[in-house]
Amino acid sequence: MGVRVPLPPSVRITKKFAAKEIIKTMQKAKSVDAYIASAPKEVRDKLKELRAVIKKAAPDAAERISYGMPYYGYKGRLAYFALAKAHIGLYIPLPIIEEHKSELKDYQTAKATVRLPLNKKLPVALIRKLIKARIEENERKKK
Repeated sequence: MGVRVPLPPSVRITKKFAAKEIIKTMQKAKSVDAYIASAPKEVRDKLKELRAVIKKAAPDAAERISYGMPYYGYKGRLAYFALAKAHIGLYIPLPIIEEHKSELKDYQTAKATVRLPLNKKLPVALIRKLIKARIEENERKKK
């Protein structure tokens, strides 16, 4: 379990929003647009920004909903993201997170996960670098 980071009320998904119900609704979305639209308005811009970073880094990637969250594929799995109560989870298949562990020291990570706190700006350059690294990995595997 990670450390809970207190968030300003403007970006926290609180009981007022019934976080579990919001996340359930988001998981039923049929498109990335619908997924983002079903998020609390306080976090929509951050989700849109993350989507834009991924699409700019991987313009040829296919976008759809998979496992109830936005998914991007390019010559294999590229990335997923999902809103949680206090963060956005960015899921990038192995070994990318491990290979960039030192650059991710300011974020909670797991084998294929980076938790992007809602109370911090998105690390756009780092996200772009991770996506590009995954593209290279997928291209290497497809040769």
